[in-house]
Amino acid sequence: MQDTRLRTVLLHRIPTWMACLAAFGLVTASAAESFSNADCLLCHSDPSTTRTVNGQEVPLLFPTNSFAASVHSGLNCVDCHEGITELVHENDLPPANCSSCHEDEAKQYAASIHGVSHTLGASGAAACWDCHGTHDILPSSDARSPTFKLNLPQTCARCHSNPGLTEEYRMKHPDAAAHYMDSIHGRALLKMGLIVAPSCNDCHGVHDIKRGVDRNSPIHHANIAKTCGKCHVGVQEIFDKSVHGRVLAGGDQRAATCSDCHTAHEVETPQNGHFKMVSDQRCGKCHEDRLKHYRDTYHGKAMALGKPNVAPDVAACYDCHGHHDVLPPSNPESRLSRDNILATCRQCHPDANMGFTEYKPHANPLDKENYPVLHFVFVAMTALLVSVFAFFGLHTVAWLARTVYLYLHDSKKFREAKIRTQADDEWFTRFLPFERFLHFLVVTSFLLLVITGMPLKFYYTDWAKALFNLIGGAESARALHRFGALVTFLYFGLHLASLIGKAWKGRRSVLNPETGRFEIKRLWKVLFGPDSMMPTWQDWKDFVAHNKWFFGKGPKPQFDRWTYWEKFDYFAVFWGVFIIGSSGLIMWFPSFFTRFLPGWIINVALIVHSDEALLAAGFIFSIHFFNTHFRIEKFPMDTVIFSGRVSKAEMLHERRRWYDRLVAEGRLDQHRVRDEWYRWKNIARSFGYFFFGLGVLLLILIIYAMASRLGH
Repeated sequence: MQDTRLRTVLLHRIPTWMACLAAFGLVTASAAESFSNADCLLCHSDPSTTRTVNGQEVPLLFPTNSFAASVHSGLNCVDCHEGITELVHENDLPPANCSSCHEDEAKQYAASIHGVSHTLGASGAAACWDCHGTHDILPSSDARSPTFKLNLPQTCARCHSNPGLTEEYRMKHPDAAAHYMDSIHGRALLKMGLIVAPSCNDCHGVHDIKRGVDRNSPIHHANIAKTCGKCHVGVQEIFDKSVHGRVLAGGDQRAATCSDCHTAHEVETPQNGHFKMVSDQRCGKCHEDRLKHYRDTYHGKAMALGKPNVAPDVAACYDCHGHHDVLPPSNPESRLSRDNILATCRQCHPDANMGFTEYKPHANPLDKENYPVLHFVFVAMTALLVSVFAFFGLHTVAWLARTVYLYLHDSKKFREAKIRTQADDEWFTRFLPFERFLHFLVVTSFLLLVITGMPLKFYYTDWAKALFNLIGGAESARALHRFGALVTFLYFGLHLASLIGKAWKGRRSVLNPETGRFEIKRLWKVLFGPDSMMPTWQDWKDFVAHNKWFFGKGPKPQFDRWTYWEKFDYFAVFWGVFIIGSSGLIMWFPSFFTRFLPGWIINVALIVHSDEALLAAGFIFSIHFFNTHFRIEKFPMDTVIFSGRVSKAEMLHERRRWYDRLVAEGRLDQHRVRDEWYRWKNIARSFGYFFFGLGVLLLILIIYAMASRLGH
């Protein structure tokens, strides 16, 4: 209500007869239309004239200077504020009626989202003065106007970045203003001053802003390409001819349009690493099945593991399918047509040939009908994984249960025996320095390969992403992985060379000393003798006896220099190096191998390499670690591979046949050692514990990753 004191003051200040009549309420509505600005300013130019609002005195000063510079300076107050019947009015000033002059704009506004919201009672929706101002309205061409193109984003942001309003009206994009200002459009307009860059009204309209679901809206799914095409004319022409554009023109609203790939407000330059990083996810919103199997490839995994704003140097969807010109491969203009696919592949693989183009980037190994070879390989590798882990898993559980039972039955005897094996006075050589060196290469290269390779296998886990970032990304991981492969080939070659050298030195052992002729029996003895790593019938008998002991059905067997599980581990390395190495080389040099092999051999190599690597890592970190380190009598670690020495007590406890054979052959003293192990054993053990602990940690991460995948 108008303050009573104000009324009294006005009656004394208005000298005209109109004021007197108005003071006594004798002025009619028609008479009020003759009120001039001077009449209004009698009150609204006095700083002492106030009214009480929420218990506070609010001045009623009119911004005369601003109004004089505005586009409405020639109008009277009552031209906008219609309905004033009393010069001294107690009621609130009626809002301005813009429609009396701006009839067309008012009709557009009434049908807009802002106008409709007002009609429905949303008083917080933007009105004319929220965008244009009140008494200081300037033409939109004036750089000081809130609707000037450079100022419009901030004007719209007053509502669209207001947390209270965005939450109250549940706006779909509460961060739209902030996203726009950080987009390529916003930066071009606001930071670079490029007036040709789009502002809010270029996409949404001016007075006729409508929701995206409205078919007449410029941001309706079917209209977005046309809206963007107002600036990107050439791009729209290309898009309209693409498979997406044609499907969209046919009325299928599922077809991708500009905002599906570039977003609405977060538009960024395609040269930005982040754009490439999220491109596969955006394509995957529609092509979920293709994304799933793209993620099975090295490209997809490296992309998923990349840093947020640094895209790895691998192919994204658009590198093969195109950008705005996506066409089906059957179309001769498609980048994947028979005539163009080789040039497309050569963008990244300059040495690619037609065989290379037969690679299947979205192959599904579970699809037996379309990918029979891949399906067979996948089933075979899965069967190998399951059978190996099932067989040796049961073997390990039975062994562990037996040792725990014996330990609980007589723990004192167990501990005393363990101490004797570690504190004996007599030690014998089991591994030569060269063999220990090779094992060091095996351990370091294997851990490096697992650390750089397993994140690709389990790319969907947080630990894989963290480990990849720690390594330095896909490029660093790729280089380190290949270095580990070279070390693997090195130790494998050195070992083969040593075997050849030993065979050459012992070549006379297969000759009859009397006749000098070659004898099969002597060769057989060399190949399958107790010092050989070749499997023998004795190994099978040891395996059977060992399993009987697990279940208390027989005595614990004694072993010779090599046990049956050690021979399995030994030949597993041969198998692993051949399978993992050959498949890895195919993926490392795909252009070379596809010169004489079909391109789908790369898909086969990926399945074999990935599953065999998982088998190797899982077996080493679980089965091998148990056989060597986790057993109670060995825990926490068996250091023989670092020291090369084994005590007499341990030989008598576990390898009695070897000890007895050396004694019988008079060769025991040849293995007796007096070395400097005690001077550097702490250093060796430190390395051993580090490698051992790292392997256990990787095993835990692998199990977690597999469990989380099964959980989904």
